[in-house]
Amino acid sequence: MNLQKVSFKNKSGQDLVGRLELPANRHPHNFAIFAHCFTCTKNLTAVRNISKALTANGFGVLRFDFTGLGESEGDFADTNFSGNVEDLVAAADYLKEDYKAPTLLVGHSLGGAAVIFAAEKISSVKAITTIGAPSNPIHIEHLLKSGIHEIEENGKAVINLSGRDFTIKKQFLDDLQHKPLAQVLRKLRKPILILHSPQDNTVEIKNAEEIYVAAHHPKSFVSLDGADHLLSNKRDSHYAGEIISGWAKRYLSLENEAPKEPKTKHHVVASLDDSDGFTTQMKVGNHFLTADEPTAIGGNDFGPSPYELVSAGLSACTAMTVQMYAKRKGWEIDNIEVHTSYSRSHAVDCTNCESDAAKIDTFDRDIKLSADLDEKQKKRILQIADKCPVHKTLHNETQVITKLID
Repeated sequence: MNLQKVSFKNKSGQDLVGRLELPANRHPHNFAIFAHCFTCTKNLTAVRNISKALTANGFGVLRFDFTGLGESEGDFADTNFSGNVEDLVAAADYLKEDYKAPTLLVGHSLGGAAVIFAAEKISSVKAITTIGAPSNPIHIEHLLKSGIHEIEENGKAVINLSGRDFTIKKQFLDDLQHKPLAQVLRKLRKPILILHSPQDNTVEIKNAEEIYVAAHHPKSFVSLDGADHLLSNKRDSHYAGEIISGWAKRYLSLENEAPKEPKTKHHVVASLDDSDGFTTQMKVGNHFLTADEPTAIGGNDFGPSPYELVSAGLSACTAMTVQMYAKRKGWEIDNIEVHTSYSRSHAVDCTNCESDAAKIDTFDRDIKLSADLDEKQKKRILQIADKCPVHKTLHNETQVITKLID
């Protein structure tokens, strides 16, 4: 993945700071903007995980801090809901000018309500996703209940939200009260995906129902059963990202620009940011996938491990080679399964098996055939399996030549 720090101006000329994530070694087929939750930032774990899932599926994703939050300029106390919508429009203008106009908006919590309003103003947007969004922005008042009276009396109040103090002014409440989201949805003719957890204690599930009823078809709802409002379990946010990617592709054009010419002739590219742990985005030929490590050793288990990928290559090559040989011979093999696993173990003919140094890299390969073959044919199949190109490569002396590139 290609992660870039970007900045652009809001309506008031203040700098909004974000991160633009691009797929590894290819042009995005579409650009998306992610709107974070009320008082959150672009770096919330759920925001990062969902963005990475979208990027792994070919999207370019811009996630940024709203005015007065995170790295962005401005005073949060002077912001309001309308300002968040304007920030989204500014983000769309930035992408349109410097990259490509966004076609997908994704919003979490109050950010979900904001993307609905913003979609009306951004003509390039073809699809919208909300995650745990309130059906009316005024819903956010319950988070401010400890200071509502003071805000009404004095025009502002300092309220602690998620362990941080924020100054909320009366203009924020007034703005929320004059945003009829249902009205906007009835006029909006863009596909919408609504993700919500039945266990969300911050924004109740009935909000998802109200958004769904107000929206026009095509509209879809997916339950994030068991998730909390912030999707703090990384599996919930990764799942949400995969669901959004698959759903959005139905409504967006997936035509890529001309392929980016790599600076090398390699067919495999692995990209890993410093904040990703072991979760690695990969371009394998013309295909894209994720590699990872098991949770037991600190990974997220979002994809196969490096040795599992090597084992997968051996299994696939074996199956292809055997089927190709069988067809040439006129032998009918309805199905072949090749089960392969990797370990370090003692060689069959080791002379000093007590020594750890005697252990070698070992691939255990089991083959299951659905075929009516005699014993001679089966013996020949085993011989052919050992002749698959990947098998030969693993047995041959190899070298890895490494250099730095720009």
